[in-house]
Amino acid sequence: MRFVDRTEAGRLLARRLEHLRGRDVVVLGLAPGGMPVAREVARHLGAALDVLVVRALGVPWQPELAFGAVGEQGVRVLDEDVIRHVALAPEDQRAVERAERAEVARLTRRYRGERAPEPVAGRTVVVTDEGMADGVTASAACRAVRARGAVHVLLAVPVAPERALDRLRPVADQVVCLQPLRHLGSVGAWYRSFPRIEDDTVTGARARPIREPGAPPAGSSAPTVPPGAAGGEVRAGAEPVERDVPAGPVRLRARLTVPDAAYGMVVLAHGDCLGGATACDCPGHRRVAALLVRAGLAALLLDLVTREEARDRHLPFDIVLLARRLRAATRWAREEFRLPVAYFGSGTAAAAALEAVALDPGIRAVVCCGGRPDLARPATLASVHVPTLLAVGSRDARVLCLNRLAADWMHCEHRVAVLPGAGPVPDDPAARDEVARLARQWVTAHLGAATGTPVG
Repeated sequence: MRFVDRTEAGRLLARRLEHLRGRDVVVLGLAPGGMPVAREVARHLGAALDVLVVRALGVPWQPELAFGAVGEQGVRVLDEDVIRHVALAPEDQRAVERAERAEVARLTRRYRGERAPEPVAGRTVVVTDEGMADGVTASAACRAVRARGAVHVLLAVPVAPERALDRLRPVADQVVCLQPLRHLGSVGAWYRSFPRIEDDTVTGARARPIREPGAPPAGSSAPTVPPGAAGGEVRAGAEPVERDVPAGPVRLRARLTVPDAAYGMVVLAHGDCLGGATACDCPGHRRVAALLVRAGLAALLLDLVTREEARDRHLPFDIVLLARRLRAATRWAREEFRLPVAYFGSGTAAAAALEAVALDPGIRAVVCCGGRPDLARPATLASVHVPTLLAVGSRDARVLCLNRLAADWMHCEHRVAVLPGAGPVPDDPAARDEVARLARQWVTAHLGAATGTPVG
């Protein structure tokens, strides 16, 4: 799709970032073109707004080809491949860098005037631009923000090539792009109206902050304490606590962590606890849960089968029963905490999660981790309506084949993520961190999105 203009692109981007509403967020627009986008995002989220100055380092005889970028805080990012390819001499490199650093200083004074920069230390920062071609400038921007003490850096752009997005994942905690493309061409080609942004536009946007620097975010005048906290059972920011969750005639073992001001909950379900491997005890599940909690999400580790039931080798494969229990546990979680919910399912619980979500329009995202989504009925797979990630180890050949077969039935947004060199996940220690990272990115990217909204 083509965007009408930068303002429309900002509004659409803000919808994808809805999960940040009410949190302590700073939106930084890469000047000049990113400021109209940033202003719409900040307006929608009720967040603080500021400008971020980064300059590309262009090859002297081919300025449109960047060999790096420089930004505030003395940040510098170089593309060694370009430098080698064009045989750029060190003295030419230094001359370009000196000129662009002077321009960074001039533009920073021009855009900010006498205003101090918005503090970002200890806060979540959204870096936005009108789009990106190679990711070099955006990489420098993310590094500059990190150098200023941001605890969570999210890069959000309307359009970008896939290769550039991959380049940004190591320097940003989360990357959101409305339109990832195999071949971009130029950023301006994806806008119907793409006028040059003058300096006055940037300074004007910065002069009218969405809220005062340092003020609490919209809707956060008091600390959020989730329902159910009374009596000391669960407290915002508490350590993990053991719970028995009602699910029809049985009570399921669960391990619950609720961080301060949680904006969503992930139910991490496990179905086949043969050999005592349960979601509550599994190091892989705990690793994923810990990373999700650090991202501001509540985590509910849930065993869909009791230890006694696990002795019946057939019951863990009763997908309809597991899905019924998962939906019951989800109802309990919603009544207790009033948070939007996503699923993380492994083993047979992967199929149970898909069966449950096909009947529940309120679930926002699903991650199937080394599981058996193929055990869900074909009609169910075809009716799943939420973004679904299937993560499988490359050495788990049979399960990988079954996941791909399940994916063939799906019509929703989905992705099969193959973990190179990994065996069954999340049990493979080498794959745990990668599984946790993928799950966090997928859930945080989709949890705030309206159900059924197409992405990318």
